[in-house]
Amino acid sequence: MGAEGALDTAGRLRVIGDELSDRFYERADVVRTLVVALLAGQHSLVLGPPGTAKSEMARELTGRIEGAAYWEILLSKFTAPTRMFGPVDVAALARGEYRQVYDGRATTAHVAFIDEIFKCSTAALNETLGYLNERIYHPESGGEPIRCPLIGAITASNELPTGEDTAAIYDRLLVRIEVGYLEDPANFAALVRSAVSRPAAPQRTTVELVALQHAVTVEVPAVDVPDTVVDAVCALRAALRRKELVASDRRWRQAVGLLQASAYLDGRAAVAENDLSVLTHVLWDSPAERPTVEREVLHLVNPDAKEALDLADTIEELETQLDAMAGQSREALSEWVIKNAHNKLARAGQRLEKLREEAAGAGRSTAAIDRVAGRQRAVRARVLTEALGVDASMVQDRR
Repeated sequence: MGAEGALDTAGRLRVIGDELSDRFYERADVVRTLVVALLAGQHSLVLGPPGTAKSEMARELTGRIEGAAYWEILLSKFTAPTRMFGPVDVAALARGEYRQVYDGRATTAHVAFIDEIFKCSTAALNETLGYLNERIYHPESGGEPIRCPLIGAITASNELPTGEDTAAIYDRLLVRIEVGYLEDPANFAALVRSAVSRPAAPQRTTVELVALQHAVTVEVPAVDVPDTVVDAVCALRAALRRKELVASDRRWRQAVGLLQASAYLDGRAAVAENDLSVLTHVLWDSPAERPTVEREVLHLVNPDAKEALDLADTIEELETQLDAMAGQSREALSEWVIKNAHNKLARAGQRLEKLREEAAGAGRSTAAIDRVAGRQRAVRARVLTEALGVDASMVQDRR
């Protein structure tokens, strides 16, 4: 097996995350968060418009678990519970027996991908809630509930729930991740090239089901949560309450498992304050609340990232100005770049690079800084391509 065969479970999952991040542009944080949720035995929601690789990303991740039974479904308002959990055995019915066939359905799955989760039918709602909450299914014929081996489900939706019924499902999805279309023109150009090229088969690291189950049930819960982290969580809760952002006690308690999973994935025996960054995907209900949650989290645990978010405001303002100048002459656009955009973007890029060096040197997470740096590169590429007319394929990854 070579060096890869010597990797432990956390090491394999890190390699899997790296491989998926290389394949799916601008999705490194999404991939890591999905892995953390799976390690914590929690369910996640990937929220975004059609065509943002939600399904492909979920399938690629869950397909890396060797020996796991996998189940996938696209829900609609007409999806019957038996289609999800087990159709009626027609042959048995002909003999006067009422039985369901569970193989290949949610009932026997270790990992699941549920697309358009909020289109769950009224008929299937209660069973879906029981499946997600307690990992049980009540057979159509009655009798003892069936215990399902589900580790975690990745769900996806193009929109938030609109009714009270589906809001109950939304509440049970601990991790919520927003995705959008590619922002960096250079990444988009690479995506277009990948559609017509024949690249070599990528590396495909896997992890054994039994190893993942042991990590979820034994190793992750054994990760220590120091008092300093407990104090930081209490401070974060108070800070969010001052912003009128209130999460349930159940959500906070489940979030502790995510912190442990984050530390485990990084190969640490104890949770550190840096792990609190994963809570930016947990403590909001509306996407409009997410930036506030992110700022409060990073203000508490990572001063480098807080400054990076301040730089993100400058970068967003420049992008807004670029959008507002659509249709203006190339001369006007060039003048705006020279007088305004170029220097601000360059200074932001240089500062982000410095912040990343300082954070990495101090052992702090660079995820938020990397995310803002990605936005800086994307806006810089837009300025070069849209304002100055540079070909997207010629835009280099420079600050």
